[in-house]
Amino acid sequence: MRDDDAPQGNAAYKRLMTELREGRLSPGERLRETELAERLGMSRTPVREAIRQLEADGIVSHIPRQGACIRSLDYAEVMELYEMRAVLEGTAARLAARVASDIELEELCDMNRGLASLGNAPEAFTLNRQFHAALLDAAKNRFLTRSIHTLQKALMILGPTTLTEPERAARAVAEHRDVLEAIKMRDALAAEAAMRAHIEAAQRVRVRALRARPAEADTYDGNLL
Repeated sequence: MRDDDAPQGNAAYKRLMTELREGRLSPGERLRETELAERLGMSRTPVREAIRQLEADGIVSHIPRQGACIRSLDYAEVMELYEMRAVLEGTAARLAARVASDIELEELCDMNRGLASLGNAPEAFTLNRQFHAALLDAAKNRFLTRSIHTLQKALMILGPTTLTEPERAARAVAEHRDVLEAIKMRDALAAEAAMRAHIEAAQRVRVRALRARPAEADTYDGNLL
């Protein structure tokens, strides 16, 4: 790849990650270089590089006679991802209870109030990601940050956030509040337990979606969940 293709490759990668997160790319969907290049308005070279990055992230796999496809996750993989998310984000909450500054806590509380006012509007999905990112920053552990970022890429295969459900959006705000109250009290164990409960609640929504699918379906569809 030429040097001038590198920025376009990164741009293509970010665009595809956004489409994956929003459910516009679904598990099992083929990634055809020619079609993607035309849709993204760039040459095939940066698109090819973007697909390579997605493969390195574990998001894309190559299927014989089909080529590059978005991976599908089976039930066990989804459960394992959420188990690890509960461990890692629970640890982030525990560390934040010990080292987060008052300013960081005020910002987190403001963000959660913003979430309460937005309900399950699309803007809330972005703010929710920012809330979790800000809490991770407040934990001040670079190795934990890297681990969570890697996990989050795999979670994108699931598609849109569980906050698309109105009731889930309201409960998530209350669960965030429990986490923040524990952090304010500098109760590390309570903060970790509250965050684990929050992640496990989201996991239950995913499991219910799986059970609602036809019996022959064995993998998750990012648009459905």
